[in-house]
Amino acid sequence: MTVNVYELYYSAEAKFNGVPRNGALVMLIADSDAGNIKYEAAVSFFPHRDEEDYSISYDAYFSKVLYEAKGRRSKKREEALLANFQNEIDELAETIGGKVLWDQPLREERRG
Repeated sequence: MTVNVYELYYSAEAKFNGVPRNGALVMLIADSDAGNIKYEAAVSFFPHRDEEDYSISYDAYFSKVLYEAKGRRSKKREEALLANFQNEIDELAETIGGKVLWDQPLREERRG
């Protein structure tokens, strides 16, 4: 079962495949299967051409496994992963010269 533990849309600055990306969806994803748990930090940059444009383009999707082991979801582990989450996303964004504007959320956060 895959669950977005945390997700939030932010303004962003990036260019990928020749297309300016003005928004980013950042996620902490938990994937549990057969007694194993994996947590991933992920960011998807999208055009966000106007206030109504939340069309995610998955060509600018980047992720990194933060934790993988036998076990199940843990609120304590999730809080620890979220404590360093922005740094992990910043590292992913830097791979394409992008930037998430953390002080400019576009919507309310969602936790699952």
